[in-house]
Amino acid sequence: MPELRKDPIIGRWVIISTERGKRPSEFIVSAPPAKGGLCPFCPGNEKMTPGEICAYRANDDKPNTPGWHIRVVPNKYPALRIEGELGRAGEGVYDKMNGIGAHEVIIESPNHADMLSTISAKQFEEVLWAWRDRIMDLKKDSRLRYTLVFKNHGEAAGASLEHTHSQLIALPIIPKRVGEELDGTLEYYNYKERCVFCDIIRQEIMQGVRVVTENRDFLAMTPYAPKAPFEIWILPKFHESHFENSQKHHYENLASLFSDVLKRIDKVLNSPPYNFILHTAPIRNGNALPHYHWHFEIMPKLTKTAGFEWGSGFYINPTPPEEAATFLREAKIP
Repeated sequence: MPELRKDPIIGRWVIISTERGKRPSEFIVSAPPAKGGLCPFCPGNEKMTPGEICAYRANDDKPNTPGWHIRVVPNKYPALRIEGELGRAGEGVYDKMNGIGAHEVIIESPNHADMLSTISAKQFEEVLWAWRDRIMDLKKDSRLRYTLVFKNHGEAAGASLEHTHSQLIALPIIPKRVGEELDGTLEYYNYKERCVFCDIIRQEIMQGVRVVTENRDFLAMTPYAPKAPFEIWILPKFHESHFENSQKHHYENLASLFSDVLKRIDKVLNSPPYNFILHTAPIRNGNALPHYHWHFEIMPKLTKTAGFEWGSGFYINPTPPEEAATFLREAKIP
């Protein structure tokens, strides 16, 4: 059973994932895994993954068989496990609990050669619906407090399989980074009675220098103080605290803009590895929060985090966000 342990100094939780336990020799860097071979995410290989949680299919095919176009399965090597009780406990000054949660894989296309930037807008929208449906289902579990959707694209960004996929981890605690966002946005709201993200959106559209692209409902921009070069945020222009509460036409427009942004990243940066994350309101806060605004953060993997960043929490970014936005905005994409 994995275990969650809390740092007593700064309040950060870590997962001690015994399921993924490694001996010292297993951390030695070796050659990257060979490409090709038998892929567990390809149609016909469904028995190579745990049984599917859900799947989108054109026909009424049996579960765990070909015919799907989106498939969600438990992670074969989960960071957290859904079975069991939280078992909160103290150990002197330390706090811990059982590693209860969910760890799921969203296989975004049956086609091994696809990337999220190359699938159709309709297929991209289906991926968004899969994320939304899984969040809605996991909300029913009273042990869970937060769901984090994320994608690791490319080996340097942490992907262990080529086949395009994203992941969802549901947690029994709110991550420290999300908690800091919630606290900061609430402080701003209490002072100004406005959402800070809504104010950022208005200012960025007015100034235009960090805008990458936009449509009726969404804005893609480089943030004013980015952690990484060419970091991009995607934000709804309407105020919404919970991603899963958005309307159908919002997902259509989000799919179109998100796909556009990924194509620009591929064009300007030669298809780099990247990570993206969805920050949304905690699932126990069922009502709309006036101070919080869901959004995606996309971070191409162009630099490495080194000693200064680890030791200080500062990030050194060699590319001003205004220049990054210009390169991305002017990119000629199909």
